[in-house]
Amino acid sequence: MNTIGTRVRLTLFGESHGPSIGAVLDGLPPGETIDWAAVQREMARRRPGQGPWTTSRQETDAYTIESGYFQDKTTGTPLCIRIYNEDCQVQDYQAGVVRPGHADYTTYIRYHGCHDYRGGGHFSGRLTAPLVFAGAIAKQILQRRGVYMGGHILQVGTIGDRPFSALGESKDTLCTLTTQALPLLDSTLRPRIEEAIGNVKAEGDSLGGIVELMASGLPAGLGTPFFDSVESVLSHFFFSIPAVKGVSFGSGFALATMKGSASNDSFYYENGTVYTRTNHNGGINGGITNGMPLICQVAIKATPSIGKVQETIDVHAEKNITLAIRGRHDPCIVPRVVPVLEAALAWSLLDLWEDSEGIRGGYI
Repeated sequence: MNTIGTRVRLTLFGESHGPSIGAVLDGLPPGETIDWAAVQREMARRRPGQGPWTTSRQETDAYTIESGYFQDKTTGTPLCIRIYNEDCQVQDYQAGVVRPGHADYTTYIRYHGCHDYRGGGHFSGRLTAPLVFAGAIAKQILQRRGVYMGGHILQVGTIGDRPFSALGESKDTLCTLTTQALPLLDSTLRPRIEEAIGNVKAEGDSLGGIVELMASGLPAGLGTPFFDSVESVLSHFFFSIPAVKGVSFGSGFALATMKGSASNDSFYYENGTVYTRTNHNGGINGGITNGMPLICQVAIKATPSIGKVQETIDVHAEKNITLAIRGRHDPCIVPRVVPVLEAALAWSLLDLWEDSEGIRGGYI
């Protein structure tokens, strides 16, 4: 339910407007040093205040480490992080009033009305803060094994960036993307995207988009079909993140229109290493990594909290009502979702790697 992973397990806890949120990271390899400044930079990417597309809620996301780190190294026992909520406005939320597009109605039914409805409670995007913390740890461990990853905004509304090169992007390109508030391969699109977001914000509306991710340097052999295939593990985590509505790998849905002679990625040797001449399958064959860059795309729906008047219901009064959502909300969450998805990718890949180590008796 609130825990994901096989060999390295992540548990999230807390509510959007409760005292704190946090995570327990279980199964991390012992003896790993952590660059805490790098962790803070990753968390700052997700925090509001990076541009006009973010909520005005002010959270520093300052964290405390409760366990699992001693004498500058991971101990191998559960690492627990706690992040205190600092800027809550509980008056913006009404018990019984269902916000369209949110989980208010389904959680009311599922938990018999006992859920914390303030800001979405446990179902809020606020819970992605400790998720990014976990991903930042996983990223550092993977980088020591030669794996680098990055993400960019492939699309906001109808404005599209160029896709990643299927055969890979440089380490510098991937790392540079992580320093940008609006990570784009074509930086000339930034003014257009900012204008589009500003326009929907003025209308009391919102925009969605698509994020593209890449991980390079992965060894061949990660993944365990059928139900723990690389696509299965990554999709499980991606779809656990609020607002994610679609996932594809490599050429994705375009594969449905391609003949096998086009979609098959031909293999060849170069200096004793196996490569493919194309990468339509996104670095995965049969649910197992093949050593080529792993590429995937994730669709993000428009932020459901909007200022326009909408039809909805009051489940306490059992009547139809109209609602214009108050409070502080992102007119477009796509930029802030990029580091969240990178974190999910990093944690999932570390879990797959550790699982493969157990299967094969050593690092691949």
